[in-house]
Amino acid sequence: MAKGKTVCIYGAKGGIGKSVFVTNLAGVLSNLKKKCLIIDLDLSNGAIACSLNSNVNKTIYNFCDDYNNNRFDTMDDYITTYNENISFISSPKDPRQANKIDIKYIDIIIDKCIYKYDCILIDTSYSLNEINVFALDKVDQILFMTSNDLISIKNLKNILNIMQDNEFNNYKILLNESINPNKTYFSLYDIKNMLSNNVDYLISSDFYNKKIDSVIYNGEIMTLKSNNFKDYKVFELIAKDIIGGPNE
Repeated sequence: MAKGKTVCIYGAKGGIGKSVFVTNLAGVLSNLKKKCLIIDLDLSNGAIACSLNSNVNKTIYNFCDDYNNNRFDTMDDYITTYNENISFISSPKDPRQANKIDIKYIDIIIDKCIYKYDCILIDTSYSLNEINVFALDKVDQILFMTSNDLISIKNLKNILNIMQDNEFNNYKILLNESINPNKTYFSLYDIKNMLSNNVDYLISSDFYNKKIDSVIYNGEIMTLKSNNFKDYKVFELIAKDIIGGPNE
């Protein structure tokens, strides 16, 4: 298999639907018959295992501990399978273990998985900590997510200033208006001006699901269940932009 694409999904504020987006993007990649690995780097409060309602045997912390103590055998021991195309590496079960994870192990994990998957999606926390900075620097592409509220936009603007100061240009911006359809504070034109950047993708309020808690409880991925909704095309566009391929 050729070297896979690595993508970091980062939001400068919590509660903007990032983990739900990541799992649904993985669903579209699965529909495109691409093997996808999600790495949950929200080390203290990761939501991927919960969102997929999956029993996890070993987490990213177990990998670091085993590798450091010469107990490592195969990467498969730390990867949880969701379906034939979607797998993930869970964040630690105990948040106290988050501070015991060194960035060198994140590098090792990515290097060991990069030729086994078509795409590696890295979900992060909103903190600009050492782990997240390393992930942003390591990946091929960055997808910055914001919602339609002042704090999210303000925080993302600060991050974009840092990226520009360091001459990063491998990022795109996603506006998620589905997390709270009542939040329509700013127009798309306003948000572009506030960020001084283009908004590359928009998930509309039509993707809002009032039963999302039930969906998560059952470990469902909406894009796997149906492609017959407006915003599926947005997810598909993002997936094809990541892996390369014809877009409609």
